[in-house]
Amino acid sequence: MRINGKVISRIAVAVIIAAAAASFIFIKPVPKPQPLPKLPPRLNLMLTNEMSEVQDLAGLDRRVRNYLRKWFIKGGSLAIMRNDSLVYAKGYGWAEEEKELEMQPSHIMRMASVSKLITAVGVMVLQDKEMLSIKDTVFGPSGILNDSLFNSVIKDRNYHKITVEHLLRHQGGFYRDPLFSSKDVMLQMRLDHPPVKEDFYKLVLSHKVSFMPGQSQRYSNFGYLLLSEIIEKVSGKPYEQFIREEVLRPAGCFDMHIGGSYYADKRDNEVRYYTHEGDGKFIEEYTGSGRMVERCYGGNNIPLLSGAGAWCASPAEIARLVASIDGRPEVEDIISPEAVAQMTEYFDKDTYSLGWNDTAPEKGWSRTGTLSGTTALVKYFPDGECWIMITNTSTWRGPSQSRQTDALFKQCRELYSEKLPARNMFEFPIL
Repeated sequence: MRINGKVISRIAVAVIIAAAAASFIFIKPVPKPQPLPKLPPRLNLMLTNEMSEVQDLAGLDRRVRNYLRKWFIKGGSLAIMRNDSLVYAKGYGWAEEEKELEMQPSHIMRMASVSKLITAVGVMVLQDKEMLSIKDTVFGPSGILNDSLFNSVIKDRNYHKITVEHLLRHQGGFYRDPLFSSKDVMLQMRLDHPPVKEDFYKLVLSHKVSFMPGQSQRYSNFGYLLLSEIIEKVSGKPYEQFIREEVLRPAGCFDMHIGGSYYADKRDNEVRYYTHEGDGKFIEEYTGSGRMVERCYGGNNIPLLSGAGAWCASPAEIARLVASIDGRPEVEDIISPEAVAQMTEYFDKDTYSLGWNDTAPEKGWSRTGTLSGTTALVKYFPDGECWIMITNTSTWRGPSQSRQTDALFKQCRELYSEKLPARNMFEFPIL
């Protein structure tokens, strides 16, 4: 039977209309967009010196300024936390003298080996997730780093006895710690480029252990470079990304960064670094270029230090991190109570704690950091107060400068602890 073309067209139109009507009937309403989760205040966006101008603490300010003048330090920043509440945060001196830029508590600085505390927390997070144990071996057939790079280099099977805990406690037994000797490594390995981390692995691990792992200890930046490698291997993420996502953000720290080697690399709110004349102000550039540079700008490859010493932060944000790993109830911890106990367990004065330098019960917990252009001390006292200071100037005393800072803390605590304001600057709204 022949159907008229007009009839076919009418039928087609009717079908389309019916389909559209049917589809309209079953269309679900578009859900309203849900508000994004509220982020905690970003400390370094809100803290100013004026917020800690407390009349009763004028003497504290004088003592800190006198300390900086005594040691020819351009600028420093102090944060005080009590029972997980930030009660004081203030900058002193110059963040950058040449620009007459005053130090503020929002300025960030290289924290040097305080970075090791962050790395240790990252390891404990992985342990809490049951992705590793600090008792796991690092090298060998059952080791975390059972990779061709390490297997091809290691000849001394004693390396197979090294555990994650040995690295955390500086008990690996490595024959040297070459991370601050890039130029020497280039000469020794006949490299035509600045050494990368794989070069350091080959250099160190090709030698025999200097002592049996776990039998003694020797401070080792190299060991914490390996811990950074372990974090990457186990998590499947770059070290910095993992730390940001799994440690810093959960702790409420949003302005911590891996630092750069040169002035041109600095962030907008990062200070300028200075080197005391007695510390050897100028040095040959770590790249082997032959160029003489300021020790604090080009003397070392800062990013390569990674989890051993490359992080930058403000004392206030470090305080926020400490509040998240101290086992106190006021701020929720980002690691388990078991992990807190492991990190702070004390054996004796000759055994490093995990991430911390020392956790003697009668003295409190301490973590120091020293690098060209900076000194840092985190001191957590048994009564729940935590004092943190970072400076933008290194002194001729080197690592022992932290003893002077510790003495300053003890003196100021005796005089001014009772005068600290009862408040929590962690909870202040963004101005």
